[in-house]
Amino acid sequence: MSLRIVTGDWDGLREDAQKVRIEVFVIEQNVPVELEWDEADEISTHAVAYDELGQPVATGRLLPDGHIGRMAVSQSLRGQGIGKQVLTALLEHARQEGHRELVLHAQTHAVPFYEQQGFTAEGEEFIEADMPHRLMRRRLG
Repeated sequence: MSLRIVTGDWDGLREDAQKVRIEVFVIEQNVPVELEWDEADEISTHAVAYDELGQPVATGRLLPDGHIGRMAVSQSLRGQGIGKQVLTALLEHARQEGHRELVLHAQTHAVPFYEQQGFTAEGEEFIEADMPHRLMRRRLG
């Protein structure tokens, strides 16, 4: 699959990032919509992956403090490396911004994915948005 990854601010990517996040988090995972949008969107760098037809199929964000979040890939396209490409774009942006370490809250089922990308799980499982998560960390070299 040919993808185009775009990084930018919330004003430029809001509509497309919201489409993916509504599909994955609100509809598929039943996250209450009021929990999905927060003030961090306005200050984050967002990455959106677009398919050959220009449709948004994945997204993620990087907060100024080095926290990666809201990683989502359309259900029918998972397992094809799209999430890795979005994460790679966010990692590259983090390096350009001078971050030395990144953290994220991974849904427990996604821990192996993040471990493959160099993140290490820390601490005990915790509940966020009614789903089990683990804190994960990665140093940038």
